[in-house]
Amino acid sequence: MADTITVQQMAESIGTEHVSDWVEVTQTMIDTFAEATGDHQFIHVNPELAAKTPFGGTIAHGFLTLSLMPMLAKTAGAPAIEGVKMGVNYGGNKTRFITPVRSGKRVRSRFKLLKFTERHPGVWEQVQEYTLEIEGEEKPALIAEWIALIYV
Repeated sequence: MADTITVQQMAESIGTEHVSDWVEVTQTMIDTFAEATGDHQFIHVNPELAAKTPFGGTIAHGFLTLSLMPMLAKTAGAPAIEGVKMGVNYGGNKTRFITPVRSGKRVRSRFKLLKFTERHPGVWEQVQEYTLEIEGEEKPALIAEWIALIYV
């Protein structure tokens, strides 16, 4: 696909999918997220106690895995839209945390365009399915249907 496309070309590309590079979810990343959010539950930050749970070790916060979306999107290879002034999160239709991400595991995302329609002149609604895969795991970490508003 081209480096840049028009909004019309984007609207015609429903169903296309882009896959990101793999990224390791480290304990440092998990600990930093715990500090930023105040969520210090032992399953995230205490390897000794977490090892005694069914998870067998610390796991990433669900919201941490969701928040990887912008970083992973940068490496997914989707074309930029010509003339975009900004894009903003609008929310999600649904999000499901399916499989915990253990500290030290690598993840990547699949972004599938579900919808791209003009809401108002110059404002486009983009709906993507965001699937976060865990290397070596059968089930994904999460699946989310996420909405962004694109201002052109």
